[in-house]
Amino acid sequence: MSKDILFEIGLEEVPARFLRAAMEQLQDKTEKWLESSRITHSGVQAYATPRRLAVLVKAAAERQTDVSEEVKGPSRKIALDENGAWSKAALGFARSQGVSPDDFTFKELAGVEYIYATKNSNGVDTASLLSEGLSGIVSAMTFPKNMRWGAYEFKFVRPIRWLVALFGEAVIELEITGVKSGNLSRGHRFLGTEAVISEPAQYVEALRAQHVLVDVQEREALILSQINRLAEEKSWTIAIKEDLLEEVLFLVETPTVLFGTFDPSFLNIPQEVLITSMREHQRYFPVLDDAGKLLPYFVTVRNGNAESLDVIAKGNEKVLRARLSDAKFFYEEDQKLQISDALAKLETIVYHEELGSVGDKVRRIRAIADNIAAKLSLPADAAAEVSRTADICKFDLVTQMVYEFPELQGTMGEDYARKAGEAENVAKGIFEHYQPRFAGDAVPSTQAGLVVSLADKIDTIVGCFSIGIIPTGSQDPYALRRQAAGIVQMLLEHQLPLSLQEIFTIAVEVHENLRPEKHLGTELRISLYEFFGLRVKRLLSDEGARYDVVDAVTAAGFDDIVAVVARSRALTQAVTEQADFKIAVDSLTRVANLAAKAPADATLEPALLQEAAEVNLYESWQSAHAAYQAAIEAKDAAKALAVLSGLQEAITGFFDSVMVMAEDEGVRNNRLALLAAVNADSRSYADFGKLVW
Repeated sequence: MSKDILFEIGLEEVPARFLRAAMEQLQDKTEKWLESSRITHSGVQAYATPRRLAVLVKAAAERQTDVSEEVKGPSRKIALDENGAWSKAALGFARSQGVSPDDFTFKELAGVEYIYATKNSNGVDTASLLSEGLSGIVSAMTFPKNMRWGAYEFKFVRPIRWLVALFGEAVIELEITGVKSGNLSRGHRFLGTEAVISEPAQYVEALRAQHVLVDVQEREALILSQINRLAEEKSWTIAIKEDLLEEVLFLVETPTVLFGTFDPSFLNIPQEVLITSMREHQRYFPVLDDAGKLLPYFVTVRNGNAESLDVIAKGNEKVLRARLSDAKFFYEEDQKLQISDALAKLETIVYHEELGSVGDKVRRIRAIADNIAAKLSLPADAAAEVSRTADICKFDLVTQMVYEFPELQGTMGEDYARKAGEAENVAKGIFEHYQPRFAGDAVPSTQAGLVVSLADKIDTIVGCFSIGIIPTGSQDPYALRRQAAGIVQMLLEHQLPLSLQEIFTIAVEVHENLRPEKHLGTELRISLYEFFGLRVKRLLSDEGARYDVVDAVTAAGFDDIVAVVARSRALTQAVTEQADFKIAVDSLTRVANLAAKAPADATLEPALLQEAAEVNLYESWQSAHAAYQAAIEAKDAAKALAVLSGLQEAITGFFDSVMVMAEDEGVRNNRLALLAAVNADSRSYADFGKLVW
């Protein structure tokens, strides 16, 4: 026999950003409790709205499953004394397991006999476990922020106002912070009333009757269908941003989509400003035409039914008008600010107490960017654009618009710089130097944006590392991992002939020159290299490379991002598509194992080569070495790997015919030196010994 279990926690309105994780946590903890309690069931469904978290357990068994467990004890030698009686160890084992020694059995394991005790545990009624179990689940839940209320020590995301706990039709009796469980839920705050839940299976429909859609997927589907229908009716493109949809989804219990309009004169403001104001402040979806141009409409989702939508729309229009008027005022006032005056204000803004002002950071960015431009041998006009972009890349931080909408940094800088008469590449570079802002974001398209982005990000990383701010675990308050990943992504996508060590050296030297009180040693560069190594491995994994391929190619070095990615791709293809590649890998691995025994001062003397097979390996390696170096210079990783694989026959012949560890020390060292020479090329490509077959 089985019954459904319903558990609903009624709350004051929970912040939307907490709800999905809280719902998933409640489901996960319920599933784990059911498993540990040996209560079988047919699935757990979780629900959430701004005022409730709930789980419905389908077909939960009315009784725990019985369990019979066999526990291994001491070996026979320890369990029996010299007289064949049970030893103290055996008797202690019996007591600990709650069994009689007469019930022991002997079983052999790996050639040794051990005593075993069989423990039988009869299941109890599920109903007797639910009160304590559900209370424990609630107590174990965690949230980014908690509250206490009344005189209670208990903490939760928001105060608990009601509890519904049912096992079939019976109420599960429990109490949390003075709130007793029952079968009475609450409907929509304005449209509904209390709802009696006579049995768990009626939960969704009982609340639907009170204007609450508890099923998250159903609410989302309803919102999207209404938005799509409106877009089709009006021939609009309604821009649905996933994070905004997620927030709206957990702000409403009965979603109804409506639209409003605003004065078209506001369209003279850059549309990014209008869209940001609508999304961030009002939770509105912007409306675009087929060309992606903003139209003077907005779409929003009401927490209620379709009554009086005109009145609701006019209220939203009034609020939005005030917001956009503020944005228009900020935009017009900002254009009165000269760039030079804005740069002077940067000197008064503290970037970090140990790293100086934002003005200090800009000077470091300029110095690093100029050095990178020189390394890349940019033409004079492009280098000048890099310098100017670096000088003014942060000027919009002091504008009123960016103060009001920090997410528009760079966007407003581009617009204001263009209006101030700056070169197009400079204006665009101001926006692009923040790219990539997140995983999957575009990289800068202009040389100015690219170089200044590299400079800005490596300055931040080196600056933070120099004062001990290094990401640990999940802690990364300055988003250094994301910025390092951005540098790696830019080097790869633009195929830049720039190594990580070159970038580190430039940044470290600039910091030492502009922060003379700080001496940055070699340990800092080692830490930087290790830090970036993790980002490179993540990049290769995201490309689909196996973990052993990633380990193999990065063991050979990852200073050149373009090269290590090419080697990873070529090696991945060889491992997965070439049936005989393992033979070549085994031969190169054998070479590496013996080459490790070569004395540090061993030199290869061709005249000492005696056997035909070792002469053949030497000549094959000489030919392959030249071809390998040429392929590496041409950045043809696949060809370089093919050259190394081509040595397999000569290597196999060498090991079949030649005793490497000869008694004659000179001959032995010469043969080891030959293998070391072969391994030097192989090891510069990958550590093939790390491949797993």
